[in-house]
Amino acid sequence: MRNNIKIFFELTKVKITSFVTVTTAFGYIAATIQIDVGIIPVLLGVLLLAFGSAALNHYQEKDFDAKMNRTKNRPIPSGRISSSLALLISSLLVISGSIVLIVFTNLLVLSLGLLNLVWYNLIYTLLKRKTPFAIIPGSFVGAIPPMIGWAAAGGSLIDPQMIIIAFFFFIWQIPHFWLLLLVMDNEYRQAGFPTLSMLFSKEQLSRITFIWIISTAVTGLMIPLFGIVSQLWVDIALFVSGVLLTWKAFGLLVESNDYSAFRLNFKSINYFALSVVFFVSIDKLIS
Repeated sequence: MRNNIKIFFELTKVKITSFVTVTTAFGYIAATIQIDVGIIPVLLGVLLLAFGSAALNHYQEKDFDAKMNRTKNRPIPSGRISSSLALLISSLLVISGSIVLIVFTNLLVLSLGLLNLVWYNLIYTLLKRKTPFAIIPGSFVGAIPPMIGWAAAGGSLIDPQMIIIAFFFFIWQIPHFWLLLLVMDNEYRQAGFPTLSMLFSKEQLSRITFIWIISTAVTGLMIPLFGIVSQLWVDIALFVSGVLLTWKAFGLLVESNDYSAFRLNFKSINYFALSVVFFVSIDKLIS
């Protein structure tokens, strides 16, 4: 039983998919300025859809996963679960999540949830086999979860506050994916994926990544300009977080023979996204 639970959590990429529910909750709180029982089915439905999407991704990538050291021990390539069973689990999770969302929320929320699944599994996953620039359209999957939370709370998707939140997570997702591909460059090459290092030198990649990170910091600092934040200390906290992210990003411009700066900035940019979620959520809840 314990082993089956472990396989299930690996198949559903629980560490990654949990963050989807965090940003969904962020969108919900930003729209309602509170946490109520209505958020429970939204997060449950989104989590089930995210689980199903992750399991489907395992099925789609099983042949590539078998070629990479990082992923060769995943449930399907390691033989701990058959690909057909993984596909069945994925289907059941997607159906369950869809039922939860349509019963307890509305058609718009369900449509956004399914759009995110389609965008990740049928557009990004297939496109990244063709071009390393798939991360740009693929980053739209980072913008949709807060939109789901916002829509579930009754907010309008054309509200400027919603647009800047979605835009922030879209911009953040680009260097997030970009840095992950750079850190795993050799393994992606080994599996046959087109990589950024085939097109750019390390120095060029460092400068381009630096620009993306600065763009993320600036976008995060724009959030208070849309009236989302009311507490001065939150403005200051966001500013300090942006400055720290920028300061660490300068490490990318220092000449080095390894990719340690990419690893450090991969962590930094994720901490920055979490800090934005945390500070803005606290501001909303205490206003």
